[in-house]
Amino acid sequence: MKTPLTVPDAPAAVGPYSQAQVVRLHGGNRLVFTSGQIALDPATGQLVGADVAAQTAQVFRNLGAVLQGAGLTLDDVVKTTVYLADMQDFAAMNEVYARHFGAAPPARTTIAAAGLPKNARVEIDAVAVGRDL
Repeated sequence: MKTPLTVPDAPAAVGPYSQAQVVRLHGGNRLVFTSGQIALDPATGQLVGADVAAQTAQVFRNLGAVLQGAGLTLDDVVKTTVYLADMQDFAAMNEVYARHFGAAPPARTTIAAAGLPKNARVEIDAVAVGRDL
């Protein structure tokens, strides 16, 4: 069974999608699939950060808020997908990304995207796993 998740501390969806879907598994575990997050300020809905490092930092604040709404943290993330508007931004994004995960970072795919919403430089989605609340 899946349940859509909406939290007030993350940007509202800019289209017909949920901030995340929570899937309850047999045995008391649950998976949380976040929608891709860009560097939107949750209060204003405006893109923040002039460069990819600043935008990546905001993306992680947004992902953290969505995961917190599901009772999870970035420590529970098992997979991410990173979309970059320009692969020249890889090193700068990677530096910020690395600060958010410990010695055992999640699996990751990084993709060059032809265009991201609101001309963002970076978008990241995540899959996290946790116990039922």
